[in-house]
Formats: sequence, C-alpha cells, structure tokens
Amino acid sequence: MMTTTTQRILDLAAAAPATRGEDLVLLLGEANELYQQGLKELHRDVALRLDGLATADLMAAAETADMPCDASQDREEVILLLALAEWEMTPAALAYTQMAETAAHRGICLIPEE
Repeated sequence: MMTTTTQRILDLAAAAPATRGEDLVLLLGEANELYQQGLKELHRDVALRLDGLATADLMAAAETADMPCDASQDREEVILLLALAEWEMTPAALAYTQMAETAAHRGICLIPEE
C-alpha cells in the first residue's frame, strides 16, 4: 500500500507530540519536505485548471481568496498565490502548520537561531 503525501504528513503530525529533541527535528524536516512537495503538485494542477483565465480574473480570484496581489505580479505569481490559498486549507497543510507551531512552542524549529 502506497502512503500519500497527506497521509504521511498526518502520521508525522500524530507522532510529533510524543517525540522529543532531534527526533522531532527529523519529523518536522520530513513533514516540511512533504508540505513543499504537496504544494508543488497542487500548484501544477491549479496552473492547468486556470490556464485559460485572463490575468485580471486571476487577480480578482486571488483577492477573493484573501491573497492580495498587485499589478507588479505576473500571471505565474498570481497562480502560485491561488495554489497556496487552496493548499493551506488541505488537511495535510493544516496538520503540518499545527505540528510546526506546536514544535516551535517546545523550542524546536527548522530555521536555526542566529
């Protein structure tokens, strides 16, 4: 049986509360990679789905999705904003965000302190 990106992120998020130290950093790192992979895959799908829409329509959709954009952003950037808005509402992204926030409260972060 093949584990999907979503299922693996959910599994990692479920394991995170009982995990400490370096093991939690490893879980968070794997979840982050899967988060980025999931966003990339969804971005491809959204770009295909929105291929025929005018840039002005894409910008209006981004504004409606609370992803403000301006005239300096090109079509690809607006499509990425729309994909991000859609991705952030998925169970995988929500689980990852909660996992990262909980880890941060425990002093664990993927970005090293300077």
